[in-house]
Parts: sequence; structure tokens; C-alpha cells
Amino acid sequence: MTGARLAATRMNLIRARHELGRVRHGTALTRRKREALVAELFREARPAVDVRARIAEAAALATEALSAALAAHGTSGLRAMAWSIPAPVVELRPAQVWGLAVSDVVSRTAVARTFDARGLAPGAVGPAAMAAASRFEALADLLIDAAPREQRVRRLSDAVRETTRRLVTLERRVTPRLERQVAMVRQALDEREREEHIRLRYVQRAKAREARTA
Repeated sequence: MTGARLAATRMNLIRARHELGRVRHGTALTRRKREALVAELFREARPAVDVRARIAEAAALATEALSAALAAHGTSGLRAMAWSIPAPVVELRPAQVWGLAVSDVVSRTAVARTFDARGLAPGAVGPAAMAAASRFEALADLLIDAAPREQRVRRLSDAVRETTRRLVTLERRVTPRLERQVAMVRQALDEREREEHIRLRYVQRAKAREARTA
């Protein structure tokens, strides 16, 4: 009914008005949903910006420490003293934010380790390599902690974008088209009623003239 020209009937007018009412109601709900998503996005984004700044600082420190370790031991020397890092165990719990599937970190094992856990004596390895390892382990811990919030920000951003697209479609395409259809059907019915009224008056006058001449 929304894609073709409607026949000028009262039933089609009622249907078009009903559909227009449903679209306007859906538009209002979509607008409120978008406002709620934007508010939640800003709430999640502010801490995420701070965490990103901390990650950038930690990455810069880790890179600086790695440069110092490379200068002290060289690439081959660092590879020779490199020790394996066990994969961290992360327990996730599914959650939802405004109907969006996200995950929360329930528990995890720390990536940062003590000197004993690495299995190498600091004196044998050197302070530069130990500092580089500590910096990168701290960076890994920050990234794991920041992952759930980054996921929320990304999912909320995508939801805001999609909701905005739907809202624009409803406001600029669907609603104006339905309003034009209602207006055209209403105008056609009004014109038809005026024509019927004029025709009825003409018939009444003709009957009156016939009655007078009879």
C-alpha cells in the first residue's frame, strides 16, 4: 500500500491513516531508543578514552624498553634469552546492553609475572630485557582489561549508526510518502463529495422546476 498510488476510497484512507499512525509511533520509539543508545555510548566512551590513553602510554614505555633491550643484547641475544609466556586464562560471561550481546570478564590470570615465574635470574638476563618483559606484560594486562569496554563501545557505536539510519528512513522517506498518500486520498474524496453535492443540488433544482411547471 505504501509503494503504489491508492484508490480514492474511504477504506484505503482509513488504512493509510492507520499505517501512518503506526509509522509515527515507531519513529518515536526509534528516536527514544537512539537517545538512550547515545547516552549509554557516552557513558561507556568516557572511561574508554582514559583507558586508551593509559594503553598508549604503556605501549610507548614498552617500545622504549624494547629499544633499550635491543641496544643492549641485539635481536639474536633477545631471542636466545626469550622465555615462553603461558596463554592467560580468561573467563567470560555473556551480557546485554540495550539488547546488544556483549561479554564481561569474570576472572582472568595475570600476564605480568615475577622474576621467579619467568625462570631466569635477573643477573643473567640483564635489567634491560627484564624491564622490556615487564612493560609488555603490563601492556597485555591493560589490553585484556580494556577489551570488554572496547567491545561495548564498538557495539553501541554500530547500534547508534544503524538506529540513526532507520530513523532517517522513517522521517525522510516513509512518513512523507504516507502523508502524501493520505493527503491525496483525502483530497480526492473531498472533491468527489463536492461533485456529488453539486450534482444533488442540480437534481433537486431540476425536480423543483418540473414540479412548478406540472
